[in-house]
Amino acid sequence: MKKTVLEDIGLLALRLGAGGMIITHGYPKLLRLFGDDPIKFMDFLGLGPVVSLSLAVFAELLCGILVIIGFKIRLATIPLMITMLIAVFVAHASDPFGRKELPLLYFIVFFCILIFGAGKFSIDGMTNRKSMYYKG
Repeated sequence: MKKTVLEDIGLLALRLGAGGMIITHGYPKLLRLFGDDPIKFMDFLGLGPVVSLSLAVFAELLCGILVIIGFKIRLATIPLMITMLIAVFVAHASDPFGRKELPLLYFIVFFCILIFGAGKFSIDGMTNRKSMYYKG
């Protein structure tokens, strides 16, 4: 089934919105990573707070940028979805549901992007129409 231009515009809007918003969470973490204060961050893998914070920065900043530009979109969504699940079930495990809603919403959006791909208005869509990253 062929996508319509409106569907590709919808995927573009979804990517720009979700990627842009997740970057606003990753950038402050990047500043914390290279700041002068001691790093205090949840150590969910037992590798230390610096590694955990670095992984969160990688997902929220670098993968967020990849989502915005639509490059290797399906691979870029996987670290983001894992990060959001860790936020829900580990970082905010004891918090009320209202605190878990935002990472759950991000997870759902990135899951939909994983399924539907980047769309025509993306690097993946412009460079390789037969790629696993572009579904059109």
